[in-house]
Amino acid sequence: MRKRSRKQEPEDINQIAFRIVRDSTTGEPDLSDEDARKALARALGRLGGLKGGPARAAKLSKAQRSESASNAAQVRWAKSEK
Repeated sequence: MRKRSRKQEPEDINQIAFRIVRDSTTGEPDLSDEDARKALARALGRLGGLKGGPARAAKLSKAQRSESASNAAQVRWAKSEK
């Protein structure tokens, strides 16, 4: 069943004033802005990605790392021949 879309109610003057004061005093990004949310999600994803590779490599033995690297090389070269 499809979800019913709901029209967003317009902000009243008090909500707008509250948002302006909050943004000016805290300095935190307004997460209601879609671009700001996407930028924040990208930054968090990249941060996790930067940690993940070295953490995974530290867990693997030398033989497992070598096998993984050779499999990756085979796949990479197979794609370039097409």
